Amino acid sequence: MDATPLTATSTSPIAPGRSYYEDTVERPAYPALGESLDVDVLIVGGGFTGLSAALHLARTGASVAVLEAYRFGDGASGRNGGQIGTGQRLWPDELEPEIGFDNSLALFKLAEEAKASLFEFIETNRLDVDLRRGQLAVAHKTRYLKDFEAQVEALTTRYAYPHASFMDRAETERSLGTSRFFGGMRDTGTGHLNPLKLVLGTASVAAASGARLFEMSPVTTLHHRGDGRHVARTERGEIRAANVLLATNAYGHDLSPALDAHVMPVGSFIGATEPLDDDTILPGGEACHDSRFVVRYFRKSRDGRLLFGGREAYTSATGDIGKHIVKQIVEVYPQLKGVALTHAWGGHVAITMKRMPFVTSSEDGVTAIGGFSGHGVMLANFAGRLYAERLCGNRDRLKLFEDLDIPPFPGGTRLRGPLTMLAMTWFAFRDRF
Repeated sequence: MDATPLTATSTSPIAPGRSYYEDTVERPAYPALGESLDVDVLIVGGGFTGLSAALHLARTGASVAVLEAYRFGDGASGRNGGQIGTGQRLWPDELEPEIGFDNSLALFKLAEEAKASLFEFIETNRLDVDLRRGQLAVAHKTRYLKDFEAQVEALTTRYAYPHASFMDRAETERSLGTSRFFGGMRDTGTGHLNPLKLVLGTASVAAASGARLFEMSPVTTLHHRGDGRHVARTERGEIRAANVLLATNAYGHDLSPALDAHVMPVGSFIGATEPLDDDTILPGGEACHDSRFVVRYFRKSRDGRLLFGGREAYTSATGDIGKHIVKQIVEVYPQLKGVALTHAWGGHVAITMKRMPFVTSSEDGVTAIGGFSGHGVMLANFAGRLYAERLCGNRDRLKLFEDLDIPPFPGGTRLRGPLTMLAMTWFAFRDRF
């Protein structure tokens, strides 16, 4: 295959490259805020968390408005790898030593409910999101095989999860179409989808449920009036509300010092090939991710393209996205040497020090949620629902996240990027050896 230039050009004002997802759907436009409103709940950020919260609150009869600085889906929710996952971002053996089996199990069950809720939402609302079942997690070094065997054992026995099974090297090679990996875990209980279609579908259902949605409406100031209400101002309007949800995740942290301290944006990049005529690559249609600390993740789209992500950046520099992605594709699939990318794009995901979500609430009614660390397709959506539950009186389930001990990044906002880059460089070095 001979490489050809990219055909897609950038359209996002906050992230490099035009995503493949943007060429699979027509994006309806929502108005910018141009008036003064009083609502029960103001949500800042129109990604998975914000739109889900708006939908569930509107269904209770609450008046709710969402302010999105750009367009719905311009952030990580509409540009990510689309893999849903199982459980939390950390495996049970990583969580249990710190929070104990009971709390780890409670978080696992919460995540499984999040997955079931997502599947039900898609089916009930007849959303066409290119949903496909199955996920493979694979070992790029033989020394990780025992870890995969242990996780399968933990999931199937102590966590009562029946969908996980261990794959030996031969099964892994058949399932992926490459001999690059040494074994891993098959998960038939999850899947992958087109995230932009999910964002836009959620926005449509939220609007139909009564939520007021506004795009191109960045918040310029947010302050508490002292009478129990908050005022958010944009260039052409303002919204007053007793409760505020900051769901900006990797963007807009200047509104929340707590998010600034605990959640860091990390650049992540994906490429989409031309439709492939090689049916041996991921023949079962599953998504896949590997055991690297700087994880590589890939899957095939509904029209047969390989969507491959794996490069992370901890500074503002992006360089030639396509060049780096093609290099990684060929490392995994040598038979694709010379493959052409039609799209290469990036965006910011939000990570925390412990790769678990960060939730904080103030006494005056402001809640901030973020830091899903690459596990947001499932958990960010459900976090919005849990926030709606909290305002309706059930505080316990969101508190499972709020009670996690998430430390701030060292060095403050100026030094956390360089310090994290040094740490990631070390882990990337370990990945190679």
